[in-house]
Amino acid sequence: MAHYAKVENGIVTKVIVAEAEFFETFVDSSPGEWIQTSYNTHGGVHSNDEAPLRKNYAGIGYTYDTIRDAFISPQPYPSWLLIEESCLWEAPIPYPTDGLMYQWNEEITNWIEI
Repeated sequence: MAHYAKVENGIVTKVIVAEAEFFETFVDSSPGEWIQTSYNTHGGVHSNDEAPLRKNYAGIGYTYDTIRDAFISPQPYPSWLLIEESCLWEAPIPYPTDGLMYQWNEEITNWIEI
């Protein structure tokens, strides 16, 4: 099985699973482009030691960046930065490693314990 994302104006609007040989059956004639995505790709790494496909698995609302050939999730907070190698968003301050649970607070641009 293969996964395909429907991209309209740079935004993923659908994701389907289809046998590659039957994929044409699922293609509609509405505007946009179908682009293959990999369920096993995250942050530019494939979980089965295969070649990663388009940095990340596509999700509805993701952006498809043609220059990077990558699916990028929506930015979670205005202060978070896109990491070029993985096309993942990262907080400007690393998540604490003290074993406690934290959530991001955009007002103070820092992690707060929960």
